[in-house]
Amino acid sequence: MIFSSIYANNNLNHYPGAIRRAITYLMETDFSTMEDGVYEVDGRRMFAQLFTYTSKPAEACKPELHRKYLDVQFWLGGEELFGIAPSNGVGMCTEEIDERDLYFYDGVDNESFVHATKGCFAVFFPNDVHRPGVCIDGKALTYRKVVVKVSLDLL
Repeated sequence: MIFSSIYANNNLNHYPGAIRRAITYLMETDFSTMEDGVYEVDGRRMFAQLFTYTSKPAEACKPELHRKYLDVQFWLGGEELFGIAPSNGVGMCTEEIDERDLYFYDGVDNESFVHATKGCFAVFFPNDVHRPGVCIDGKALTYRKVVVKVSLDLL
């Protein structure tokens, strides 16, 4: 996982090309004029999902993995906690949505939580179990987020 802020990254040269391209897309796009939905960046090889979400208690958010894409998640406004752990401690897969490259698990060992706020971004690789959408201090908060899906073929 990579975790940083758009505001702190003026030099993106240390990121691989596809990740740099996704972050540049996030920096240059005015999402305030866009509705929630899916937007192509490079066909199915790279696309953005824009949505508004309300956080939930951790037990209501399932840990997830992806096999064909990495996620570049970007917080446009609001805040959330997300869980993160290496995939070697993942529990049983309870739901597979192959067409969305989305695999949910019943639990994960050694999970840590990160507090993301406006301007933060996180890159989740296929070995990063992540649990997005967790409440902060037990309070459900509404926030807006973009997830750029980057095909592993681009790396």
